[in-house]
Amino acid sequence: MNAIAKAIDAINEAFGRLIAPLIAIITLIVLYDIASRFLFGRPSDWAFDVTKMLFGAHFMLMAAYGLRHHAHVEVDVLKRLLSRKKQAALEVLGYLIFFVPFIWMLITLGWSFFERSWSRSETTYGMVAIPVYPIKGVIVVAAVLILLQAVAIVIRAFMQLREEKSA
Repeated sequence: MNAIAKAIDAINEAFGRLIAPLIAIITLIVLYDIASRFLFGRPSDWAFDVTKMLFGAHFMLMAAYGLRHHAHVEVDVLKRLLSRKKQAALEVLGYLIFFVPFIWMLITLGWSFFERSWSRSETTYGMVAIPVYPIKGVIVVAAVLILLQAVAIVIRAFMQLREEKSA
């Protein structure tokens, strides 16, 4: 079980390290747009749409990496007062009650959004029609990565519960 959790951690660690530096490309596009506004008196036709979509994709794809490093929002003021066994049980319950329905919705609706966008060849409005389906596809990829990381967290919680039982 621990090997599965470690493999999932390795996948999300590698993926996060691959995606994280792409924020620099987004920054360069924003700087280009600012310079275009300042120097030529008008923004570029594509930069705003591209940066908006790339930042959304970056944010979604980094979610599993953030979950892996416990950089997510968690109300642990009361949780810290509990024993390790109760913390693990609370974690399992929390993921089952709150996470499972959310991730199911994200995967199924994300797939529907992607499928509809793909079938209609959806693009942004304006002179430069940028395809939208790749970004909608990122919703599904991000949801699967988050689901995998949640599985690793639940595995560790079950291992903690098992340790407490045998001790």
